Amino acid sequence: MKPEPTSEQELLERAKNIAGVNLANLAQEAGIAVPPDLRRDKGWVGQLLEWHLGAIAGSKPTQDFEKLGIELKTIPISYSGKPLETTFVCVAPLTGVHGLTWETSHVRNKLSRVLWIPVEGEREIPLGERCVGSPLIWSPTASEELQLKEDWEELMEFIVLGRIEQITARHGQVLQLRPKAANGRVLTEAYGASGKPIKTLPRGFYLRTQFTESILARHFV
Repeated sequence: MKPEPTSEQELLERAKNIAGVNLANLAQEAGIAVPPDLRRDKGWVGQLLEWHLGAIAGSKPTQDFEKLGIELKTIPISYSGKPLETTFVCVAPLTGVHGLTWETSHVRNKLSRVLWIPVEGEREIPLGERCVGSPLIWSPTASEELQLKEDWEELMEFIVLGRIEQITARHGQVLQLRPKAANGRVLTEAYGASGKPIKTLPRGFYLRTQFTESILARHFV
């Protein structure tokens, strides 16, 4: 893995240096095998780019570049440059949630400063032949942060009130809460409406595609 970048500018330069390069060439340089597809290796592209950019946080709840306060997010895009899927932000807390605020939340921390790297994502392009796009560094505008905060507070209220099973993908304008597990047998503890512990699927916060599309559209006009 490359050493951790010491400044935002250095990180952005590294990201610009791999723009236009395909994943097979990046994997070869890193000594990493290219999987046949991403069905069993969903995080592979992100891990490959972490190697090239010097991200050391791994799966910790901090930002990928903790010293710089920057999170790395890869985003698969279509031929027209639109996001092909929602963007995972972080795992949602389901217990010990009383007293949590937006200002101290993992979601806000993760999204305070983001290095977005688009990657070709159309399924018919073999994984190794997909190219990395031009990077951008983003922080939410005041209106974007307000949208995120309102959605986060609405979703967390469901969790606090023991109504987690009532949350659907329709809740949240820009931020949604969805099951986040390798399979349906992975369960975690939460609280039901009666206040008693229940077992449920782990949940994760995801950014809707129209939100990330607006970010990309604003920077790549």
